[in-house]
Amino acid sequence: MALTPMMRQYMEIKEKYQDCILFFRLGDFYEMFFEDAKTASKELELVLTGRDCGLEEKAPMCGIPFHAANSYISRLVLKGYKVAIGEQVEDPSVAKGIVKRDVVKVITPGTYVDSTNAEYQNTYISAIFLNENGYSISSSDISTGEFKVTSFQLDDSLLLDELSKINPKEILIDSHFDSNKVQMITSIIPSLITIKDFSLFSCSEEEMISQFNNYSDADLDINCKVVSSVLMKYIFETQKMTLSNINILERYYIVNYMTIDSSSRRNLELTESLKEKNKKGSLIWVMDKSATSMGGRTLRKWIEEPLLIKKEIEYRLDAVEELVNNIYLNEDLREALKSIYDIERIVGKISNQNVNAKELLSLKTSLQKIPSLKKELSNCSSPYLKFIYDNLDELSDIESLLTEGINEEAPITIKEGNIIKDNYNEEVDSLRIAKVNGKEWIVALENKEREFTGIKSLKVGYNKVFGYYIEISKANYNLIPEGRYIRKQTLSNAERFITQELKEMEDKILNAEENLTTLEYNLFIDIRNKVEKQINRLKETAKLIGILDCLSTLALIANENNYVKPKINEEGIIEILDGRHPVVEKVIDNGEFVANNTLIDLYDNEILLITGPNMAGKSTYMRQVALISIMAQIGSFVPANKANISICDKVFTRIGASDDLAGGKSTFMVEMWEVSNILKNATAKSLVLLDEVGRGTSTYDGLSIAWSVIEYISKNLKCKTMFATHYHELTKLEGMLKGVKNYSVAVKELEDNIVFLRKIVEGGADQSYGIEVAKIAGLPENVIKRAKDILKDLEDNSFKENMNSISTTDIKDDKNILKETTTSEEVATTKIEKTKNDTENIQLSFSTLEKDTILNNIANLDVLSMTPMDAMNELYKLIKEAKQLI
Repeated sequence: MALTPMMRQYMEIKEKYQDCILFFRLGDFYEMFFEDAKTASKELELVLTGRDCGLEEKAPMCGIPFHAANSYISRLVLKGYKVAIGEQVEDPSVAKGIVKRDVVKVITPGTYVDSTNAEYQNTYISAIFLNENGYSISSSDISTGEFKVTSFQLDDSLLLDELSKINPKEILIDSHFDSNKVQMITSIIPSLITIKDFSLFSCSEEEMISQFNNYSDADLDINCKVVSSVLMKYIFETQKMTLSNINILERYYIVNYMTIDSSSRRNLELTESLKEKNKKGSLIWVMDKSATSMGGRTLRKWIEEPLLIKKEIEYRLDAVEELVNNIYLNEDLREALKSIYDIERIVGKISNQNVNAKELLSLKTSLQKIPSLKKELSNCSSPYLKFIYDNLDELSDIESLLTEGINEEAPITIKEGNIIKDNYNEEVDSLRIAKVNGKEWIVALENKEREFTGIKSLKVGYNKVFGYYIEISKANYNLIPEGRYIRKQTLSNAERFITQELKEMEDKILNAEENLTTLEYNLFIDIRNKVEKQINRLKETAKLIGILDCLSTLALIANENNYVKPKINEEGIIEILDGRHPVVEKVIDNGEFVANNTLIDLYDNEILLITGPNMAGKSTYMRQVALISIMAQIGSFVPANKANISICDKVFTRIGASDDLAGGKSTFMVEMWEVSNILKNATAKSLVLLDEVGRGTSTYDGLSIAWSVIEYISKNLKCKTMFATHYHELTKLEGMLKGVKNYSVAVKELEDNIVFLRKIVEGGADQSYGIEVAKIAGLPENVIKRAKDILKDLEDNSFKENMNSISTTDIKDDKNILKETTTSEEVATTKIEKTKNDTENIQLSFSTLEKDTILNNIANLDVLSMTPMDAMNELYKLIKEAKQLI
């Protein structure tokens, strides 16, 4: 059996868009067929039906009303699907045979803008190119016109870090890209992957020059050119048009911004909380009080890309300081900013030719606020605010055009008329007069006919099918004058008539309305095109408004939260007086947060070794230092009474426990992977936070790893480090390794309970209070009592010697192999005696050694050349030998 003509047309279009769900326009509905219908019916909860298409069986089918398509498209795209919109592309009234249809747009996760998203985040689509010279990434937000590209060395960790920062909704990858690398990317970035053969899929040089005003002058290597042309080709392919708002190609370098790897972004909760995965509880939740969408997006970029150049940081800080010190100026600026709509995205809609009159009115309202912004900035003295004042274009010509041309009461749709303002166009005015006079004539006709016939219920009406008519109810048939009316339509309880006079006036009125609607639409398009020609000016103004809003917001939160201006240095010093965690202090009761001092330098306080119990605040303390550093480097005031912050090129954190079971990685493996990444990529200018390294394995393995990591950082990396641990043995490293300084969280003991003071003090903790924490957590009393008994038994005896001596337990640990040294003066022998009792204790007994032998052994130890494990073993042996002499 042959397919019907309509279904053949569907199949021909679907063949070109196999990776999309095709919305096929049939009348007032978008229909989906076959597998598309099955998928859509499931995802959109639609009824799955069937349609005859020429096959033996009906084709699976479902559909949606075309006027409600946006909500359905949104649901599909947010679930990771692509949607191809197949429309009628010719007038059905002039079509010969089946109406021609084609795809007019493809909507993908990377090209879809969710206008209902209150956060107004950027929606990026990225492309990745790889060759022997390294990686290159291009990214674009088609709604704002942003298009940027970068390249860097062949380093997978840098690739993941950059993608984590961009957070694209869709990534284009070359078909020759290694599948393992694709899996690596998707394990970190939950993006839709679109595969293209980059060698066959790209824009020409001429097309790129035509698209970007600065393409010829941009500093682009071959990789950047390839990846940019591929991404631009994909945008052409999906949008089916050239977007004039994408006209500047920005080349950036990742070395110009602080590196924050993906796990550190997650651990520090910069833009979303770890637990709920939403904005609340994150740093941006505290900081983002922006008045405009442009300001909110700018602030998010600043948080994701802290600066590295001291002059640029201070450029922002000075502007914020002026607004902090002049509260009234900042309030006036914010009042004006609150009335400004999302200019960037309105410009994007103008470029995409889907802007409506209401949105142009919003643009007009926004532009009307710029003169007041400039007036407020006119007396500012800080260089950044003066720069904004000097470069902020008032765009008065565009504002005047929109004020004079667009009717304040214009409808949302642009083909219904009533869009153009009176006195803007003479022909519009004359047609409106004809339209109004015609309707007045209709009213006069109705009154005249009622009076002539005596039928009070007579009315003159109109519908799109029959035009104007005179309607008389059947109860009044006997009053109809003979020969006066021409019958037009019979209803169940009335008759409709027309007169020659009414027919002639109908032609005049309807022609006036139709001509007026067409003329208004054409004038609206003309206004839109005039505005589009000024896109460069509009984009620059929107960018400056976003920056101004961002600076104003930073000043607002500084005053509200009692932040201070940090001093910026390049000497490796982080000195914070009464620092606070910006998020935690907002979610606990007012005044309960305990502020702490911090001193990290390149001398005695290079590695802060922090001990103390769980829940005492070690992680909060470390995170707050990292967040204060990040805030300072974006140009923000910080939560402290005083701060002197050294510029950090990278921030690394290893905090919290997590696993990657799908990737075959246990909690400990993930921990070691993160530590490995830090040790490989940190520099002397980095800030490193390490929390409980080694806790995922046995005690002695973990202790050895932690010791070795500290030693490696001290000897090789020499970076600013905060190292929180439960291994109290590590406190001995102060004095042994340069720059290691012991700190602990103060704890107050009250009878059988403890109180966490959450104050960081000098010196190491001598215990972990783990049982007390377990008690606070609510473990049964008998478990707590038994734990205390076991702890006492272990403390009274050697932990290693008596691990197997605890009754009714089965505690296992790695056996430590003691290394004995043989010298010409004495031979140290080890005798293992096994005694059998109810617990089968294993005791190690050493021969008695003379005091002078022990002292000689200590004096001859070369501690600096020993590994941590060797040092621990030697120390353990000497302690045991000494006990024999007591």
